[in-house]
Amino acid sequence: MFWYSFLLEACYNYERQQGLGFCINMIPVVKKFYKTKEEQSEALVRHMAIYNTTPHVSGMIAGVAAAMEKEASENKDFDKSAINSVKIGLMGPMAGLGDSFFWGTFRIIASGIAISLAQQGSPLAPIVFLFVFNVPHILVRYFGTKYGYMFGTKLMTNFKENQIIQSISKAATIVGVMIIGGMAASMVSMSTSLSITIGETSFAIQSYLDQIFPLLLPFIYTLLMVGLLKKGLKSTHILLITIAVGILGSIVGFF
Repeated sequence: MFWYSFLLEACYNYERQQGLGFCINMIPVVKKFYKTKEEQSEALVRHMAIYNTTPHVSGMIAGVAAAMEKEASENKDFDKSAINSVKIGLMGPMAGLGDSFFWGTFRIIASGIAISLAQQGSPLAPIVFLFVFNVPHILVRYFGTKYGYMFGTKLMTNFKENQIIQSISKAATIVGVMIIGGMAASMVSMSTSLSITIGETSFAIQSYLDQIFPLLLPFIYTLLMVGLLKKGLKSTHILLITIAVGILGSIVGFF
């Protein structure tokens, strides 16, 4: 799993982001715990779901997922949907930690040291950069996978008889929905330039919408896109629809 984890972003795309890479990461687990082609196919399809987190810390999530797959292969009553629920619940918080440590800390430190050496004309500058950044990265990637699996195994052993895993799955689902809601509010930008003129006074519709329901238009548009996804429309088509809506809305003066 450690070696396969380096392929996490090998086929990054708009539809499932790191989903294919995570599926590849789980191949050794699926082959070890499931004996029939049908079971293996079902597990691999399960891990093709949309997934996205900081690559360096993804091993922790993969380890937990591996332990849950082990339990699912041994316990026919295990709720397999809980695996993706836990993945979604973990990928947001882990991405926050990973981005802060690796993109915001280790990369800056490594760059500072390497730039200083480069200014002095040292050919070791790029080597030092890669060394300073990748030593903690590789350690976290390896031990994250190992301890993620150990934690997940312990979790399954202790909780499989008392319904706590169902509570964890539900909580993870709620966290995932909250993350998606927060992303929609912060990343979907939509407002209307329409206004109503009564006499000599002009009333901007957007200002009243903000007072009644802030970010109402992004909320409605996100719900519409989710509805289209549920109906089987591909995310690439939704992306084209969004581009068309933006262009047409700008032309007619709605946005």
